[in-house]
Amino acid sequence: MSARHPDGLWAIFARHRARLLLCALLVWLTMLAGVGLLSLSGGFLVATALAAALAADFNFFSPSAGVRGLTMLRIASRYAEKLVGHDATLRIARDLRVWFFRRALPLAPARLGARRIGELMTRLMSDIAEVDGLVVRALAPLAALVGIGVAGIAAAALIYLPAAVLLAVLALAIGLLVPWQVARGAREREAARAAQRMALRTLAFEGLEGAADLAAVEATAAWIQRVDAAADAVTEGDQRRRGRLVVGQAWHGVCAAAGLAGMLWLTLGAAARGVLAPEMAAALVFMTLALLEVWAGAGLAWQALFAGRVAAQRLDEIVDAPPSVADPGAPRAVPAHGALCFDQVVFAWPGAQRPVLDGVDLVLQPGERIAIGGDSGSGKSTLSSLLLRLWDPQAGEVRYGGIAVREFAQADWHRQVAWMPQNAPVFAGSVAENLRLGAPGADDAALWAVLGQVRLADWAHAREGLATWVGENGATLSAGQARRLALARALLRDAPLLVLDEPTDGLDVDTADALLVDLAAALEGRSLLMITHGTVPDGVVHAVYRLRDGRLARG
Repeated sequence: MSARHPDGLWAIFARHRARLLLCALLVWLTMLAGVGLLSLSGGFLVATALAAALAADFNFFSPSAGVRGLTMLRIASRYAEKLVGHDATLRIARDLRVWFFRRALPLAPARLGARRIGELMTRLMSDIAEVDGLVVRALAPLAALVGIGVAGIAAAALIYLPAAVLLAVLALAIGLLVPWQVARGAREREAARAAQRMALRTLAFEGLEGAADLAAVEATAAWIQRVDAAADAVTEGDQRRRGRLVVGQAWHGVCAAAGLAGMLWLTLGAAARGVLAPEMAAALVFMTLALLEVWAGAGLAWQALFAGRVAAQRLDEIVDAPPSVADPGAPRAVPAHGALCFDQVVFAWPGAQRPVLDGVDLVLQPGERIAIGGDSGSGKSTLSSLLLRLWDPQAGEVRYGGIAVREFAQADWHRQVAWMPQNAPVFAGSVAENLRLGAPGADDAALWAVLGQVRLADWAHAREGLATWVGENGATLSAGQARRLALARALLRDAPLLVLDEPTDGLDVDTADALLVDLAAALEGRSLLMITHGTVPDGVVHAVYRLRDGRLARG
């Protein structure tokens, strides 16, 4: 399975194997102490009663010391088990998220763009939670259950061999046969359950994100009905899941009752024949009770294991997707400056019948500013995707300084480009934190300078300066201020080429024109490729092109 790759999911568990083994050992020790405590207590009580009735000599102190010792051991091992188990789980949860982001981010935005945000959130939250809980909910309990079964059967064999045989039969029935009966088809059911939860989370997220639009078209009630239907499906699936657990508990009860009755018959008969001491017979009966109690958790552990494996497969579906582009084996150095050239570029999106770009030619000289317009869907944003090398063209080349960009390492090439996407986000945080996303090492003077270039310096001075809080998605900003802040972040990057995708989207004409005029003044000799559907004021760019039928035309 791909998860066993050196950078795969299971490698994370291998990295923490010492803690996981210690956790399983502590769970086993807790179970062992509990079983031993109940067995010793039962035998001790019977022996005490017989000694009192027969006025016989009885060693009271050794069994009572054993009871106290096992009690303290059970308390200490239970505490240590929780401590180690939760420590391992939190470490795995941390590493899982880092692993997921490290593997998924190279797929963005090209590969991840085809997936809904709610779906990705489900993979990141629910699926990772299922996987990181495998230790305390499935792996450690199952390993401990096997260990306690072996220890219990071995102890019974030392006391009375037929009792050990009966315990072995009970262990197979309760630990394997009953869970197998309950878990038949569990993989498919858990996959359906995960899909139902993903559908509900996606609908709820998209409904909240688009609440204003839904209200505008009077579709809120219909959307709520869809969310309710998805919630009902999740509830129904959870009820079926609990129903199978109830059936499993019922079968466990039947096996436990039959096993306990069998153990009573077996041990009482042996004690009556003088083959087995009465206190040993009592210890075996109480041991059976204790083992039946701990074996009752086998069904939940198996179910958690199946759910975790399904979640792991769903995570692998994301991170194992092939990237849209790959670095060359021997990348070439990126020239400090050069002309950007689209040479007979042809590109079609995966699965599309017709190319969106069909022989595009374009040259952007150092320091030149050009704008590219066109109807919606004509391929304007595809040009910026190819320039950023999110995809490679099927024919032709994109070159910089005479070298095909596919010959550069992606990280080296991206350092040459400052990009402002169409929906450039403003993150919850301060003005400084938002700006330094583009240039982490920029000092305060550079931040104030770029704010001045986009005419936000006076606004920031009137508030809390660079510490001004802008709110999630720029909640405290107007649309124009948010776009200017995003533009300032792009300008702050020390890159010779600036790529803007619909920089004035959502702005009124006056605000848009003022932003573009300020932009032209702020470029200071850098090249500009601007994708826009609007009219560009005079003096902002040197040339305007229009994309139509997959080709560029001047004007």
